[in-house]
Amino acid sequence: MNGPGVLEYSVLEQVLRRDRLIVAVGLVAVVALAWAYLAVGAGMDTEMMADMPDMAPMPWTPVYAALLFVMWWVMMIAMMVPSAAPTVLLYAAIRRKRATAPGTAAEAWVFLAGYLAIWAGFSLVAVMAQWSLEHLGLLSMAMTSTSAVLGGAILIAAGLYQFTPLKRACLRYCQSPLLFLSQNWRPGTIGALGMGLRHGGYCVGCCWFLMALLFVSGVMNLVWIIGIAVYVACEKLLPFGGRLSHAAGAALIISGAILLARAT
Repeated sequence: MNGPGVLEYSVLEQVLRRDRLIVAVGLVAVVALAWAYLAVGAGMDTEMMADMPDMAPMPWTPVYAALLFVMWWVMMIAMMVPSAAPTVLLYAAIRRKRATAPGTAAEAWVFLAGYLAIWAGFSLVAVMAQWSLEHLGLLSMAMTSTSAVLGGAILIAAGLYQFTPLKRACLRYCQSPLLFLSQNWRPGTIGALGMGLRHGGYCVGCCWFLMALLFVSGVMNLVWIIGIAVYVACEKLLPFGGRLSHAAGAALIISGAILLARAT
């Protein structure tokens, strides 16, 4: 005879079998919230920044620094989680097949937390770099480079980085979730966190110089943020991502050279 307890267990079991769907819906929600936060200005007065782009940047206070850190981190979440989603979902699928106890969705979120912790570290470095550039007078109120030489140098350096062995090695793991998981699998919650941290490290190694382009175009330039996010997704998810990486590198080098030539 079926009682309420049996029915509740059956419902719970069906939910757990849909853990990948739960993770997927959660990822979509996280990305949507991140983009919504950026769209409303990420706590910045974007209208003033647009109206007075040549003004001196805002004075730095602990609150302002914290706001910038949140802005950078949310920006990284919006840009990077979509291209990391296949790895997170594949992790959830493998974890489900190996499971001897429930918790697949929870450990997938731990994996994602480790991944995002690495990007939080990158965001902290980005804030420090922004402070240094503003202190040197190289960034405007609109968080855009005031120096064509700096802009050209960043473009050329980012382009050259696209051809380095480190870029290729990191991109290889970002392009192949199965390769990454097969070589780095660790069981349990601690294992999920460690794998997320490692995967985040590969993604930072793959994309950090592309994020530096925001100092050229404007840190809060939504067009560039969307453009870089789309490019990163194409580079990681499309079968010709390696060739795309080299093409982008060449285009960045040429653009940087043109900008430097105009500055002299």
